[in-house]
Amino acid sequence: MGLTKSEMFTEEQNEISNIAKVFGHPARVAILQHLFKIDTCICGDLVNEIGLAQPTISQHLKELKKIGLIKGNITGTSVCYCIDKANWTAMKKTLHLFLDQDLQDNDICCS
Repeated sequence: MGLTKSEMFTEEQNEISNIAKVFGHPARVAILQHLFKIDTCICGDLVNEIGLAQPTISQHLKELKKIGLIKGNITGTSVCYCIDKANWTAMKKTLHLFLDQDLQDNDICCS
């Protein structure tokens, strides 16, 4: 069996790609912004805040949790989500190192 495409790239390249994919949907950005604003959240509140159906919100929460940007605790029949501060800090460091790369100061360009 051959390599999957993701195995061709470094762990860092795959991590940056996964972060970009999660940020690639405006509903996930809105969920994160809301979680930062109120610090914790019950999923039902997100349905009212974001305006999407419960199954759709749940799918977005699943993607955010899969990459580790949020964590959740079950309280009775509700799941309370919040930002995973350690993983958020690590993600910011990874993106900062990637985005802080600078072009060489020369005029060579393939225009």
